Amino acid sequence: MTSQEILDFTTKAISDRHGEDTEAYDMRGISILADYYVITSAGSNRQLHAIVNSIVEAAHENEYSDYRIEGTRDSNWLLLDLGDVVVNVFTKEAREFYNLEKLWANGKQVELKED
Repeated sequence: MTSQEILDFTTKAISDRHGEDTEAYDMRGISILADYYVITSAGSNRQLHAIVNSIVEAAHENEYSDYRIEGTRDSNWLLLDLGDVVVNVFTKEAREFYNLEKLWANGKQVELKED
């Protein structure tokens, strides 16, 4: 599966669970860790977990099982490592605090389709 296909099912799953202010960065040729970095916000911890669960379900539907989740049940930030795509899901407050977008300033922001 290509990194673009992983990005596509990931961003659709985020949209389906109403992730907010979703951004994706194309880091091919810049980062050796991943091709794309995605960041989104959730209004609550419950929504944060629903978004991650939706991405995992989409991965399974697409017969993709190479992923890892970092964070705990009480976390305000979960990281989902899908190999060539890394997804960060934050509560709004945690996203403002960590401001990860500054790490990807050298990357090209990907235009995401709105559903």
